[in-house]
Order: sequence, then C-alpha cells, then structure tokens
Amino acid sequence: MRFDELDLSDDILDALDAMRFDECTPIQEQAIPVILEGRDLIAVAQTGTGKTAAYLLPVIDRLADMPEAKDYVNCIVMAPTRELAQQIDRQMEGFAYFVPVSSVAIYGGTDGATFAQQQRGLKMGADVVIATPGRLLAHLQMGYVDLSRVSYFILDEADRMLDMGFYDDIMQIVKHLPKERRTLMFSATMPPKIQQMAKAILNDPAEVKIAVSKPTERIDQSAFVCHEAQKHGVLKHLFKTAHSRRVIVFSSSKLKVKDLAKELRRSKIKVGEMHSDLGQSERDEVMHDFRAGRIDVLVATDILARGIDIDDIAMVVNYDVPHEAEDYVHRIGRTARANADGKAVTLVSLRDQAKFGEIESFLGYEVRKEELPALLGEAPAYSPQRRMTDKNRNGSRTRKPHGDSGMQTRKDRPSVQNRKKGNNLHGRKKRNGAKPKNPGSTAPE
Repeated sequence: MRFDELDLSDDILDALDAMRFDECTPIQEQAIPVILEGRDLIAVAQTGTGKTAAYLLPVIDRLADMPEAKDYVNCIVMAPTRELAQQIDRQMEGFAYFVPVSSVAIYGGTDGATFAQQQRGLKMGADVVIATPGRLLAHLQMGYVDLSRVSYFILDEADRMLDMGFYDDIMQIVKHLPKERRTLMFSATMPPKIQQMAKAILNDPAEVKIAVSKPTERIDQSAFVCHEAQKHGVLKHLFKTAHSRRVIVFSSSKLKVKDLAKELRRSKIKVGEMHSDLGQSERDEVMHDFRAGRIDVLVATDILARGIDIDDIAMVVNYDVPHEAEDYVHRIGRTARANADGKAVTLVSLRDQAKFGEIESFLGYEVRKEELPALLGEAPAYSPQRRMTDKNRNGSRTRKPHGDSGMQTRKDRPSVQNRKKGNNLHGRKKRNGAKPKNPGSTAPE
C-alpha cells in the first residue's frame, strides 16, 4: 500500500514525498488506519519494521486539527533510552515539517543547562513530548508539568522498558493522565508483564501482529565453532582476513566488554566500548568517535543492538551467542543497511551450541560453519541437539526465539502538487524549495 492511499493530510504526504517515502511497511499499513479511527492499539513488531512512523504519522495528522498546546501536553511518547528518544525526535522533525505541531525531547544524562531547557519546554507546553520514563517522572514530581489534557499516550519498545525496570515509573506517569485518552503500545514480544500492563492501561485495544522475518540476504552469515579460550584468536583472525574497520563486536556482559576492549587495545586496535556503566556523555563521545572513524572496532553489550542507526557497518561479530533469535536478528541487522552488503560472524562455544541451534531452527537453515585457523588448535564438534538435550535434562527450558521484520523502501514518484504548506514549530520555517531532512534511514522507522 502507498501512503497516499491512507487518510493522511496533504501536508503529511508532502513531508513523506520530500523524504522520498512512498510505500507503507506492513505495520504502517495495519496500524495507521486503526489509530486514525481513534482506537487503542497494541502492536507486536520488531525494531526495523517502521513502527515509529506507524504511530507518529496518524498522531501528527490528528494533532494538527487540535488547538495548539499551551501550558500543557497533547501527546507523550515513551522510549526506553536516550538514543531512541533522540531518533524518534528526528523522525518527528521530518514528518511534521509542514504541519504546525510542536515537540520536545526529554531524557537524562544531560547537564544543568539542558535540564533547564527541558523544564522551560514542558512549562510552555508541547503537542508531543518524547521522553524516557525516569526523566519525565523527575519533571512531573517538580509540579510544573500538566498531563491532564493528554490525548495520546504511546509506549515504544514496551518490553524493553519493562526489562530495564521502568514498570513502576510508567504506572506512576499513567496516574497523571486523563482516562479519556488513546493509548498505543508497541512491543517486540508479549511476555506476561506486558499483557498485565496492557490490561491495566489500554481500553478495548485493536491488536496488530507482524509476522517475524529472517535477516536480509545481503548479510553473509557464518559461524566458528570453538572453545571459549579460542575466541580471541578467532577475532584477531577475522580482523586480518575480513574487516578491521567499521566493526561491532557484541558480548554478553559489560564485564566481558571491558576485558575484551582492554585486550584489543593491547593489540593496537582503535577500540571503543559501550555498556551501561558509561555515563551518557561518555556514550555520546564513543558513538561520535565511531561514526567519525576515530574508532575502528566498537565492543558493546546489547545496549547497541536496537534503536541505533549507523549505515556503514562492515561486519558484526557475536563474540557470545545471544540468548534469543530476536536478539540475534537485531544484532546482525546493524550491518547490510541502506542496501549495502554486510558480514555477520558468530563465535559458538560448547555451552552456547544449544542456543545457536535454536537460532538456526528459527532461521530455517544452518548457518555456514568456518574452519578454525590451524594455529588455534582443534575445534569442538558441533552437536546442538545433544547440548539442547543435556540442557533440558538439567531442568532448564529452551526459549522461543523471535525475529525482526524487514522494511520496504520508497520508489520514486512525482511530487504531490498544489498542497497547502504550513510552518513547523521546531524552530524553523519552511523556506522556498526546502525539504525536511531524511532522519537517517532508508525507510520511515
């Protein structure tokens, strides 16, 4: 379906046309009409499916017909991390370029001046507030934020927010909201606690579930079956024979990330690390250096697997096998973006064979196994089914894997003519011939 087949205003379609977006993704095709009808919604869709546009476009469209928010807030978008809040804010800027709808982003990890700026924005009121739970709650507790007239309450990556311990914060925020509102919840999975929260805050919601898809064929997937002690040697081999720049290495814990980064620095590799022990300013600096090419290899926990757009990653290495197939797809999806090719390599130790077997079962094919370099010694046999049986005998249960959904990109079409142009309230007015910036991806996320 094309965007101009939906009941969106000409100004919204103008912005999409200027950003060269035409075709809806499945989540957009199914969710936008439901939101335009004024129903609550619970949508199960992975990162990369276009879910941000699925809720922003219809909400902006409806807010444009409402009185300007002065001293109060019309819509709240909750996001689990500062990085995702910033990404949503950039999308908001593009989609609302021709529409008189204002927005402000509220997140932590900032200095006093930025906090004061956020404070002023909330006191003045905004049509859309994009916020992390903890920081919004901090402002609320100071008494100057009016949420009594919120029309839309949106939870993005709800399962991740609950994993990060934000359930109580979200429920505290809900207490400040009017009962007469629309609530939209987007989640990659539907564990019991998500179902519990949905029952508490949604009213007769419509449900949209997007079938999970496999990684793009542009990703060359392979694996090394090895002992844990051989992993560092395999990583060095990959840097010599495959890619040594624009590489992300995912590890299972922040302690392992720190140790691995330290080892790579000893090998004179320009490496950065990303994990939850870093302050926000440190994380921003690392990401800036990586994007600028001052860092060649980024070692990270799953903090980087979602919500970060870096289009030129040459290779992703799973130093440890992720727990879920969904996490595997998110991780390797950092490469082969923007129609480029990419490489993803997973190091599979003995204890991780069962998990990797589950991932292969989800994928529907066996990932190519590479021969271990002779210098590293003999590799263990790959017997994921036996390992899985051993694990079940010990009383643990295998977990159902989940996956990521792909996106569709725009095909060129003639510009929409004779549409009324308005001003945006992001601090700039539309200039003659000006177009909103594409916020950094090949399809509206």
